[in-house]
Amino acid sequence: MRTPRLLVAAATVVALTACSGGGAVEGAPGGPGVRDPYFPKAGNGGYDIGHYDLRLDYDPDAESDADAGAGHLTGTATITARATRDLSAFDLDLKGLDVEKVTVEGRDARFNRAGQELTVRPAQELNDGETFRVTVRYSGEPETITDADDSEEGWLPTADGAVGLGEPTGSMAWFPGSHHPSDKATYDLAMTVPEGLGVVSNGELRDERTRDGRTTFTWHTAEPMASHVVTVAVGEWETARSTTDDGLPVYTAVDPTQADASRKVLKRIPEIMDWARENFGPYPFSSAGAIVDRDEDAGYALETQNRPYFPGAPDTVLLVHELTHQWYGNSVSPKTWRDMWLNEGFATYAEWLWEEDHGGDTAQKTFEALYDGTYYDDEDANDSIWAFPPADPPDAAHISDSPVYQRGAMVLHKIRERVGDDAFWKLLRGWAAAHRHGNADTEDFTAYVEKSAPEEDFSEIWADWLRGDGRPDAP
Repeated sequence: MRTPRLLVAAATVVALTACSGGGAVEGAPGGPGVRDPYFPKAGNGGYDIGHYDLRLDYDPDAESDADAGAGHLTGTATITARATRDLSAFDLDLKGLDVEKVTVEGRDARFNRAGQELTVRPAQELNDGETFRVTVRYSGEPETITDADDSEEGWLPTADGAVGLGEPTGSMAWFPGSHHPSDKATYDLAMTVPEGLGVVSNGELRDERTRDGRTTFTWHTAEPMASHVVTVAVGEWETARSTTDDGLPVYTAVDPTQADASRKVLKRIPEIMDWARENFGPYPFSSAGAIVDRDEDAGYALETQNRPYFPGAPDTVLLVHELTHQWYGNSVSPKTWRDMWLNEGFATYAEWLWEEDHGGDTAQKTFEALYDGTYYDDEDANDSIWAFPPADPPDAAHISDSPVYQRGAMVLHKIRERVGDDAFWKLLRGWAAAHRHGNADTEDFTAYVEKSAPEEDFSEIWADWLRGDGRPDAP
């Protein structure tokens, strides 16, 4: 399925270039993807996005011929980017929706569609290093995308609205951009919905205004954010604002049906944040919180930046996991989707540490139960931990499987055993600080560990636990 679309995209770019006129072409088209090992068409080459300004209007009750009932979305996306080469054309990721107009630096630009690629030909070529703005006007019924592992992302209709969830590539269902974690940006998002509904997104709520029966909510995210952790949740919400002892704003939005079940656990956010800062270092963002929707509204929780999303009230350990992702996964984002274990292994090990510090099993006991095959009641679940190395999932359908989470955490525990607790806590905080608001891969991590403890030999850990097949010999 992918190869024909890539050929169509390439042919589109060639055709646009051939029709340029006006003399020799100096620039070249940007690439329709960044060659991610699992999602080769995700992201785009030739430029780096610095900021998204999204102006959206959503009507969840708009009539549609589709069965999904996703409502109608109208959007204007203004994207500020910097060319990293001379560009005659460039691509944006956008799945579905109808594009009505594209401008670059205020001038009409030609555009074409091929699969998820929106290819844009500016009226004037862009020079290497040039900052430019591209504005895309679009509308339609946003799609729900089914992943290779059969989970759903993109635009998910809910009982009273909708939610946009993006991991790994779903954000392209509701706004155009470079949808790969290696291209992070800041965001402004304003969404207008029927009066009575609320809109929750990342960052901080800057404005809320109602006019003629419709309310516009304006959100601002000042720190870099990968598109897969961008969210917008539309529905009826019970919202609460508070601050931690050191002044960090906490904003929670809870579906009224989940309010009673969520109240006690959400009150622990300041406590969890204090514990996390002690272990992982300064919090990398300007606010925290959570979004709690109904149980049936999505099949999974997600570490959406600033405020994780939960389908139904989370327990404390799940809340710890998703809040830990704000350091490991959101601030330190993967360079490619092969590096997912750097997100999930760290957040899973944080669960072990929380239990260890709060009267539960020690991390050592959890490690031993996983190794011995007694952690889960189900034998297949215990065996699944050894299905593949955490640093090398076999394909896109397995990047969120058990080895990435549990065996990834086991790698960290082996490092802790090797260097000792004091050096390990320093390593956790140092890794988060070294790549704050950036991207890193497995090679960056192993090099960092080796540099942090040059007297230690980690080759066995890398060979057997991180990259090796099957269950290693008894530790």
